[in-house]
Amino acid sequence: MVAEHATAGAVDGPAATRPRIRVQGAVKSFSGRVVVDVDDLVLGNQPIEGLIGPNGAGKTTLMRMIMHSTPLDRGRISLLPADGREVMLSSLAAHRMSRHGVVKSNQVIMDFDKLTIWDSLLLAVAEASYEQPHRIFSERTVFQRHEDEIRHYLDYFGFADPTAFAMSAGEKKLLDIVRCLLLKPSFLLLDEPTAGLPEDQTEKVMTVIRDVAGGGTSVVIVEHDLNVIWNLCGEVHFMAEGSVVLRGDPQSIREHRTVVEKYLGEGHV
Repeated sequence: MVAEHATAGAVDGPAATRPRIRVQGAVKSFSGRVVVDVDDLVLGNQPIEGLIGPNGAGKTTLMRMIMHSTPLDRGRISLLPADGREVMLSSLAAHRMSRHGVVKSNQVIMDFDKLTIWDSLLLAVAEASYEQPHRIFSERTVFQRHEDEIRHYLDYFGFADPTAFAMSAGEKKLLDIVRCLLLKPSFLLLDEPTAGLPEDQTEKVMTVIRDVAGGGTSVVIVEHDLNVIWNLCGEVHFMAEGSVVLRGDPQSIREHRTVVEKYLGEGHV
């Protein structure tokens, strides 16, 4: 079933078993042009959800608005934990999001150029108290707490030498994903997580996403590789011109006339 213009009906049903994010009346403009205008949208009703649409539809801007790295012109965005009180994300500073379990990967490849692979991962998991200059000698404590998990991901993704620097775009993309996973998110936003990756690494990323979602984390993916969307997601939201105009299961979205005309083209159904 495809719903025209996503509604919030699911919010009023039985208590959710996983965290959700609700976007209400969220608007963002740049230079007088409205790039996001979402009336009422709930993310997280399914373990893994996709957010797709043509370039310029507002997908990444919406993700950045959720993280408050792009402030809203108006509206509100809140986290609805599976067990706990509502958290107003649109009132929080961006650096406080991870404290509430909300984590986002980067669309544009980013890395700490002066840190080795290992050190950049240690920095990701270090509590704020360990980031102070006078706590530099506590690095061993952080190392011991997270060594096994870091080694697991490094081995899984095939990082041969963690004392080296991430050089290729693919290594930096994977490193960013690992940093997100190490933060143990309850709600994970992934912005083009497989862009530029070879097929074998894409499959590994997909497996990790399934595992994380199976553990109770809500995952929302923005991705242009639609095979990832069709194979992973239980629900897909379609954005066009700043608004979420359709939502439904992958097959229904894939076959919907609006999606075919605006995004896929006739040959992709």
